[in-house]
Amino acid sequence: MDRFVIFPLFAVGVLAAGLLLPAHTALLLVAVPALVLAVTSAVHHAEVIAHKVGEPFGTLVLALAVTVIEVALVLSMMLAGGANAATVPRDTIYSAVMIICNGVVGVCLLVGGLRHRVQVFRIEGTGSGLAALVVMSALVLVMPSLTTSAPGASYTASQLVFVAAGSLLLWLVFVFIQTVRHRDYFLPEDETADETVHAEPPSSREAMVSFVLLLVALVGVVGLAKLLSPSLERLVQQWQAPTAVVGTLIAIVVLAPETWAAIRAARANRLQTSMNLAFGSALASIGLTIPVVVIAAVWLGLPLTLGVDPKNMALLTLTFIVGTITLGSGRTNLMQGAIHLVVFAAFLFLTFVP
Repeated sequence: MDRFVIFPLFAVGVLAAGLLLPAHTALLLVAVPALVLAVTSAVHHAEVIAHKVGEPFGTLVLALAVTVIEVALVLSMMLAGGANAATVPRDTIYSAVMIICNGVVGVCLLVGGLRHRVQVFRIEGTGSGLAALVVMSALVLVMPSLTTSAPGASYTASQLVFVAAGSLLLWLVFVFIQTVRHRDYFLPEDETADETVHAEPPSSREAMVSFVLLLVALVGVVGLAKLLSPSLERLVQQWQAPTAVVGTLIAIVVLAPETWAAIRAARANRLQTSMNLAFGSALASIGLTIPVVVIAAVWLGLPLTLGVDPKNMALLTLTFIVGTITLGSGRTNLMQGAIHLVVFAAFLFLTFVP
C-alpha cells in the first residue's frame, strides 16, 4: 500500500487512540511524528488534486480544506472555554496572518531566490488579494480597539454582523475573481519550466481518492494539534510565557500543510502557486472564520474580543507596508525574503517576550 495512504490513516488512528485512551507520555511522543506524516500526506494529495483540476483551483482546495477544519477547531475551543476563550479567534486569525504574510511568503522568496535568483508572479491577482486582506484585517483586528460603542477591544452585536458580512463578501468576490472572471491573473505567465504541467494528469478516480485522503490527513493534523495543545499549555505555564503563545503554536501546526506546499512550489520555480496558497489561505482564514464565530457569539451569547493591542497593530502595519513593496514589481529575490523573515522573527520573539 502507498505510504501516502498509510500516513493519513496512521495519524487518524493515533488521534483516535489519544481520544479514547488516558493521556500517556508514550502516546504524545507518537503523536508528534504522526503529525509530521499527516502534514506530508496532505501536501502530496493536494498536489495530486491541483494537477488534476489545474490552477488556481488546486490551491483553493487546500486553502478551503484547512480553513474549514480550522474554523471547527476555533469554534470547539470557544464553546468549551466560555469566557476564557474570548480571545481565541483573535489570536488565531492574527497569528495566521502574520505566519502567512511573513513566515510563508518569506521562506518561499528566500528559497526561490537562492535557487532561481529572480522569480516572477502576476501582481494583478496577488495585489488584489493583499488589498482585500488589508481591509479584512483592519476591520477584524484593528477597529474593535478603536470603536467606542462596546467596552474594551470588542464590537457590539450589530458591528459584529456588519464586519462578518463584509469579510464574507470580500472573500466570495475574491474567489469569483480567482476562479471565474479573471482566472488568468492567478496563472503563471510562463509554465515551460514546470515539468508537472506536461506530466499526464491523474485519473478522476485517483483525484477523488486523494481528495478523501486530503480531508483525512487534515483532520489528523488539526486533531493531533488539539490533542497536543494541553501539553503545550502546561509547557507554556512552566515557561511563564503569555497565553497567546499557545494560539501561535497551534496556528503554525494547522498551517503546516499549506506552508510546505508553498515552499515546494517556490523551489520548483512556481512562485505564483506559492502566492495563491499564501494569500488565498489568509483571506479564507478571515472570510470563513469570522462569520461562523460571529454567528456563534451572537446566537449563544459568547464573549468575543477581537481587537489587538498597539504592539500587534504596529507589527500588522509593518507587515502590510513591506508586503506592498514586495508585490509592487511582480519580481522577487532573496533580499525580500530575508526582510519578511525578520518581521516574522520579530512577531515570534514579541509573542514570547511581549
